[in-house]
Amino acid sequence: MGPIDMSVQLGPLRLKNPVLVASGTFGYGLEHDDLCDAAALGGVCTKGLSLEPREGNPPPRICETPAGMLNAIGLANVGVEAFCRDKLPVLRARGVTVVANVFATSVDDFARLAARLDREPGVAALELNISCPNVAHGGLEFGRDPAAAARVTAAVRAATRLPLWVKMSPEAGDLGAVARACEQAGADALSAINTIRGMAIDVDSWRPMLANRTGGLSGPAIRPLAVRIVWELGRAVRIPIVGIGGVASGRDAVELMLAGASAVQVGTASFVEPTAPARVLAELGAYCHKGGLAPRELVGKVR
Repeated sequence: MGPIDMSVQLGPLRLKNPVLVASGTFGYGLEHDDLCDAAALGGVCTKGLSLEPREGNPPPRICETPAGMLNAIGLANVGVEAFCRDKLPVLRARGVTVVANVFATSVDDFARLAARLDREPGVAALELNISCPNVAHGGLEFGRDPAAAARVTAAVRAATRLPLWVKMSPEAGDLGAVARACEQAGADALSAINTIRGMAIDVDSWRPMLANRTGGLSGPAIRPLAVRIVWELGRAVRIPIVGIGGVASGRDAVELMLAGASAVQVGTASFVEPTAPARVLAELGAYCHKGGLAPRELVGKVR
């Protein structure tokens, strides 16, 4: 049997393989240089970028939970200008496929971010974070409401020619309606899912484990939720879906792809094992080779 074609198509964007790293779990794609070759992956979704630098929430802002973790980082980042000046040229020189994750508190600022990144060579796509549960303004406010999500998507679509992904919140009341609104407003793909709010309390001190009190739950604990939502979204929209939530092995990736994902993102697993994205890719490749299938032949094939 010859080599398997691992490439996948997400709207106008073709990826060399379907394994990416999730925003906020792999820095800007440079921090794991000595452990994982980011250029060998399907892509790197950057730490969320805002117009201005952000310090994020006060510590403690991360804690372990059974089968996962809670984080309330609060979208700390260097800002889009520092990213374009200091990070992107290095990523571009190394051949990394960069999906710039962006966040704003207003529709106009989302559009400004998109227009700024549209001018930069080396950005393959934008991922709109309209679903972060750990900030006071602009996170879930956009992701819960179809009309608000559509306004953001349409404004960004008008500001850039780049492929546009919208990151879905599991806390939307009617996620299918939000997804359809984004599709109609010009989204090329959906990312599903973002974290879901949770809380942990130290029973010795009687205090919350996080200074923010609540945080986003991620890791294997939410994978069944992600599989269900990807499956539902696959029936609600025609655009591709990027599956996120507890991917820690090649078999986890296959499960999300059978549910309807065209690609997957590895997130929390990278905290435990920085080489996890490369291992997931290798295991997915072995699964496909054994079955004589290209990854795109798995998409939505649950029986």
